[in-house]
Amino acid sequence: MTLLLFNKPYGVLSQFTDRSMPEGRATLSDYIDQPGVYPAGRLDRDSEGLLLLTDDGRLQARIADPKFKLPKTYLVQVEGEPNEGTLARLRQGVTLKDGPTRPAEVERIADPALWPRDPPIRYRASVPDCWLSLTIREGRNRQVRRMTAAVGHPTLRLVRWRIGDWTLADLRPGEFALG
Repeated sequence: MTLLLFNKPYGVLSQFTDRSMPEGRATLSDYIDQPGVYPAGRLDRDSEGLLLLTDDGRLQARIADPKFKLPKTYLVQVEGEPNEGTLARLRQGVTLKDGPTRPAEVERIADPALWPRDPPIRYRASVPDCWLSLTIREGRNRQVRRMTAAVGHPTLRLVRWRIGDWTLADLRPGEFALG
């Protein structure tokens, strides 16, 4: 069994080919030359961080399928400064267009020591921002971004830091390691 931990850079698709555009966008094949491995789940093109790839179908299903409730922790830079009431709403679960989310674990954190994003997020001097650590146990499309927007604090930057017991550790963007 092979398991790769990959730090997906911003702007890279969580797949090995891009058939949607003639010029092609950055894909996993630009970084990983390991035959037979496939992503266990996905991470949006405009999100960064931990993506697991494996050649084991059962492990892939256990990682990606929400029924296993594998915790996924994200470092989220949001617009504004959420108060304790707003964080409590996230902890209880919020209602999105596709229904209520499960409760999340969330706390405000100090600015993490991350690599610079390319391109950088848009900085606005008149609008404060802050960082949250947010853990969910489901994986709907763009869920974390939709959750923070639903409580009035749109996501500016999203980095998946941990999936279950696997973490980014010291992986730089574009690097991978055996898990």
